[in-house]
Amino acid sequence: MAKKPTYEELEQRVKELAKEAVERRHAEEEIRTYRSMVESAHDAIFFKDLKSRYVITNAKTLDAFGLSKEKVIGRNDYEIMPTKEEAKKNIEDDQIVFKMGKPKEITKHMTGRDAKEYWFQAIKVPQFDHKGNIVGLVGIARDVTEQKRAEEALLESEQRFRSLVETTSDWVWEVDQNAIYTYASPKVKDQLGYGPQEVIGKTPFDFMPEGEAERIRKFFNEKAINKEPFYGLENVNRHKDGHLVVLETNGIPIFDEKGQLKGYRGIDRDISDRKRAEEEKRRLEAQLQQARKLEAVGTLAGGIAHDFNNVLMGIQGHSSLALLYADSGRPHSEHLKGIEDMVQRGAALTKQLLGFAMGGKYEVRPTDLNELIEDSSEMFGRTKKEIKIHRKYQKDIRPVEADRGQIDQVLLNLYVNAWHAMPRGGDLYVETSSVVLDENHTRPFGVKPGNYVRISVTDTGVGMDEATQQRIFDPFFTTKEMGRGTGLGLASAYGIIKNHGGIMNVYSKKGEGTTFNVYLPASEKEVTIREKKLADEILSGTETVLIVDDEDMILDVGEEMLKEMGYKVLLARSGKEAVELYRKYKHEIDLVILDMIMPNMGGGEAYDTMKENNPKIKVLLSTGYSIRGQATEILERGCNGFIQKPFKIKELSRKIREILDKQ
Repeated sequence: MAKKPTYEELEQRVKELAKEAVERRHAEEEIRTYRSMVESAHDAIFFKDLKSRYVITNAKTLDAFGLSKEKVIGRNDYEIMPTKEEAKKNIEDDQIVFKMGKPKEITKHMTGRDAKEYWFQAIKVPQFDHKGNIVGLVGIARDVTEQKRAEEALLESEQRFRSLVETTSDWVWEVDQNAIYTYASPKVKDQLGYGPQEVIGKTPFDFMPEGEAERIRKFFNEKAINKEPFYGLENVNRHKDGHLVVLETNGIPIFDEKGQLKGYRGIDRDISDRKRAEEEKRRLEAQLQQARKLEAVGTLAGGIAHDFNNVLMGIQGHSSLALLYADSGRPHSEHLKGIEDMVQRGAALTKQLLGFAMGGKYEVRPTDLNELIEDSSEMFGRTKKEIKIHRKYQKDIRPVEADRGQIDQVLLNLYVNAWHAMPRGGDLYVETSSVVLDENHTRPFGVKPGNYVRISVTDTGVGMDEATQQRIFDPFFTTKEMGRGTGLGLASAYGIIKNHGGIMNVYSKKGEGTTFNVYLPASEKEVTIREKKLADEILSGTETVLIVDDEDMILDVGEEMLKEMGYKVLLARSGKEAVELYRKYKHEIDLVILDMIMPNMGGGEAYDTMKENNPKIKVLLSTGYSIRGQATEILERGCNGFIQKPFKIKELSRKIREILDKQ
């Protein structure tokens, strides 16, 4: 029979039971607390047994599956997951935890019941019993879908930015607050010739000429102090191969989380071509303004030359007549010859004016420039022994249609200009070549693109600065002392070439000589054989000559000269009067000496009208000024010859016989 417990034993047992009850309540409360924490957790928490069946799950786990607790508890992933692939991967991870007995971190992707994509970061931890045997696992999974999408968006944005940076033609860069490069895109190599790694660690100023570096450093420091962006900053940089590059820079400040300046981020664009185009545009605009100015002044110069030549014609005519009767041994004979010399000097001056005015292109013929240059340079070389002339001609060069006398005048002006630039002697290089000029070259000068012949005249003289070059073709501009030059030589040459449909330009540098380039349109016509010089005597005749001029002094002296040569003379003081006289006496008039510039009806219109009355009319055109090739146009319409005022009686006699005796 069992021993009956004592009172003390019963009391002790009651205390133990009470303690166990308290501990059980605490445990139950703790379990309830833990369960409450698990249920309210933002992460999915679940327990699995060794067969990967879900034993316990919280609400977040059920939300992730989109299923009720009844559909999840007691089942494995094959019965729950939307795809077998995802279920297989989950169970494989469970087996690794069971086998290794260690926690495993997992980043997993899954498709929800709503067919949307989700990402989870999870950890699975093995669970042991009191004997140390694995009885299952506990898992905690956090939904990182938004974070993952943000990371993917950031990565995509970075890739897009990198792609944009690497494909743009601009160079993208970053510098710190000390202007030291911390990033440079690959395009820096295209612009400066340096790779990104050659740039990083240096400053923009390391790639600039000294003066430019100081200017840009000062600019950057001011912007950095004020934390200001900058745009359209033009700066000159030196390429790795040494040539200069003009960049346009935009930059914005970069700040840290405290609002402190970290540096700048920006782009550089190579605008070298644009700057060259702008400079070329400015140069062409200056040329256009120059051409307009020359044209305006040229109109004035042409009018002066016309009137001056008429005056000179009167003086020349009377002195020629006086010399016919002067005793060569008498003093007044020398005075008359002196007058003629002065007339010739005056005529040379008006030729300069006419050339500048782009007038006076009279007898245009297909001409071999090699031959013309050889003659002119040889003659110049005989008078200037201190100048060594080097000639280089392109063989079989194309002809140009030119007034030989005027092109001679251009060449002489260039030779004399070179001589003045080489007061102690030097070398003069004259070269010809065939070139093709496109519209970009010809448009600024108002001439047509095509085939041209170029004459280059280069000296080894003192050269010119930029300011002088800008004015070199201005009328009356000269670098010589007062009274030592008219300033018309190069202006005249420019006008002559312009009037021939050509181009003239100059390249020079102080102390390095000067090159003048002349471009004349090439011609397909054959070179005209030069005529032999006629005998130096007055040739007479008995035919009837009609002389037409609006200046009485020209008519008076012309009538006397013609009668002295034996001709019968009719006079007309206008184009209209000439037409009426010719209509009345056309069967008696053998030759018409026709002035070109007259009021109301000019020489061209008078010629055309008289030619209608008699297609075989013979006309000698006489003028002191031809506006833009008017004389040439009349000659091309069938006019028989041309003589420029002022002319001597011997010249007139030869021209008349040349026309009248021609069959």
